[in-house]
Amino acid sequence: MSDIPSIAHPRQRILITGATGAIGGALALHYASSGCHLVLHGRNVAALERIEAACLAKGATVTCASVDLGDAGALGDWLDTLCHTATPDIAILCAGKNTHPPGPGELERWDEVQALLDINLKTPINMVQHLVPAMKAKGRGQLVLISSLAAWHGLPSTPSYSASKAGIKAYGEGLRGLLSPVGIGVTVVMPGYVTSPMCNAMPGPKPFEWPPEKAARVIARGIEANRARVSFPFPLDFGTWWLAVLPAALSQWLIKRLGFDHLEAP
Repeated sequence: MSDIPSIAHPRQRILITGATGAIGGALALHYASSGCHLVLHGRNVAALERIEAACLAKGATVTCASVDLGDAGALGDWLDTLCHTATPDIAILCAGKNTHPPGPGELERWDEVQALLDINLKTPINMVQHLVPAMKAKGRGQLVLISSLAAWHGLPSTPSYSASKAGIKAYGEGLRGLLSPVGIGVTVVMPGYVTSPMCNAMPGPKPFEWPPEKAARVIARGIEANRARVSFPFPLDFGTWWLAVLPAALSQWLIKRLGFDHLEAP
């Protein structure tokens, strides 16, 4: 896997972190075509090579990287080199993780919380710091930040994850207004349950679960339209939105009644 692409002028250049995950991998395959150069990031090298091969087979050109996203210096050097070569037209920041309380009344382990906040919240904000100046110089670009429907109201089964996704939602919403005048779009994606190992490990019920390919199609349509928010599926999105606007006591009762306070994976 090369670090620097050999092509000179790709028609569309798309950066995807978390490309070995369910949504990131599905997006890579969705975009893979002869008119696209994909910059794919993932820590699992073997899985990344499989995604690379599948995208190459569909006609895309591909650059792969496995830099440690938690190493601010290494991440910055990689992005600066990448943008010096050719700034991405679209940057989809999919890398993320989850953690859960071990039981009722027990907090998540602090080291796990720190790791989660680093990858879910600090890393995308750090990446934006490097990508925005390059996109401004180019005169255009699209940033895609991955939040969650859990951002509407914190879940007892995943409080730190909910907090990280609420934070990135608010950050993306603020960025959109800030960057619009300089030609940079920002889309915040708020998925519900998408089939993946991480989803399977999550406690509680998983209503209206979607396959990653369906999620990728909906996300890509939202990116193409420069939508401020892409949230799905509708029934779960509508329900969780109400958790944010109802009186807190009623929202808490509904969360418990519907089983979203469960702390064991099914």
